[in-house]
Amino acid sequence: MTHLGNDWDALLKEETEQPYMEELRCFLREEYRNGPVYPPKRDMFRALSLTPYHKVKVVIIGQDPYHGPGQAMGMSFSVREGIPLPPSLRNIYQEIEKTTGRQQPPSGDLTRWAVQGVLLLNAVLTVRGGCAASHRGHGWERFTDRIISLLNNREEPIVFLLWGADARKKKLLITNPRHTVLEAAHPSPLSAHNGFFGCNHFNRANEILKQNGQTPIEW
Repeated sequence: MTHLGNDWDALLKEETEQPYMEELRCFLREEYRNGPVYPPKRDMFRALSLTPYHKVKVVIIGQDPYHGPGQAMGMSFSVREGIPLPPSLRNIYQEIEKTTGRQQPPSGDLTRWAVQGVLLLNAVLTVRGGCAASHRGHGWERFTDRIISLLNNREEPIVFLLWGADARKKKLLITNPRHTVLEAAHPSPLSAHNGFFGCNHFNRANEILKQNGQTPIEW
């Protein structure tokens, strides 16, 4: 679909040539033509371009990009500099501060995580403006399942953080015993108090990374 400039290009080449991807490209061309669609085309694969396959240490799976103007930037839960924190991200920051003691910045741009090896992957990579879940069922899920399967095949251990029912369905793709899956409720206000708050995933992920001889994430 695009040149990422890292090892994802070769790993995903065969997948991007599948017939369903051509159908997805046609769908997206029409959607962007009629706009607005988020994120902008240039940011569609930002998560993959910032976090090469061989550098992935933690995966956080989201569902759809934010569908409000200026929010989505191609990484799950992340918003552009200067955009108010969405409720789910505000709860993520709250959990980090309570459990790690690390004060979070006012910015919701999570690039600082991505460059450390946190793959912020949405299951669906685009959305029609103002219309949540509007690009589900058009092929993105198959493409991102392939990404998860490729990560599952990797020898170096990875920590997968699965928050909410949609993300937890991806557990079926993670069969390699080298990897660790941590599950919790979604951080949205509707469910954060049902198991996200207090899950301690950020400390637990770092402990696992250290046990595996990897550098922990500076959340």
